[in-house]
Amino acid sequence: MWPFRKKTGQAPICDLSDRIRHVAFIMDGNGRWATRRGLPREMGHARGAETFRRIVGYCRDLGIGTVTVYAFSTENWSRPRAEVEALMKHLDRFMEEELALLEERQTKIVFLGDKTALAPSLRQKAEEIEKRSASMPRCLNIALNYGGRAEIVHACNTLLREGYREVDEATFASHLYTAGSPDPDLVIRTGGDLRISNFLLYQSAYSEYWFTPTLWPDLSEREVYGALMNFCGRRRRFGGLDPAEAGEKKEAE
Repeated sequence: MWPFRKKTGQAPICDLSDRIRHVAFIMDGNGRWATRRGLPREMGHARGAETFRRIVGYCRDLGIGTVTVYAFSTENWSRPRAEVEALMKHLDRFMEEELALLEERQTKIVFLGDKTALAPSLRQKAEEIEKRSASMPRCLNIALNYGGRAEIVHACNTLLREGYREVDEATFASHLYTAGSPDPDLVIRTGGDLRISNFLLYQSAYSEYWFTPTLWPDLSEREVYGALMNFCGRRRRFGGLDPAEAGEKKEAE
């Protein structure tokens, strides 16, 4: 496993606990990974599921408090039936594993999205996992039957049903699927496409992005490490000036 601290013993570029609270992944490229090898697309999802477990475990080892993965979008239902069924089988297997390992991993699991479209058994397992892990210290958000626009509409409709006529940003955020999670500091997208694909539209307003041509099944800890190092070297301004620039401006005046 590629360490965050260099093997030379030198300190890392930045302290994760200070700079990175939340990393999100758009896991793209499973189907293409399989196609390039002459395999059924379902095989790509099987390999992608292995990568998911490995990368989430790596982030947990690094001490990142919240990880979000884009597992299945509202648009993915239009894919071939065999592919959708394969994805659901992998999700079901993951849920079974998590139910057995909740105490060991101490990770709260939240399924972002509309669970009503899931098969009853899958929905029941998802709700049981959420209930049993609710008080655990770390968080893994799994975007499942999720769309960023649909999430915003859902939040608006919920607020209307509750009688709100005016809200502030904090109240609105508390009605999103991600309520309780910090906004993502870094969003990593694999597969080479340079778009966000309806993912965390509201939450990622000031997120940093890392795009890589690496297909999701091939993503390594080393490359995640590189993305984190790149992030730590960036200056986040959130629409204003960072301290160094503010000091330079003051001196110029």
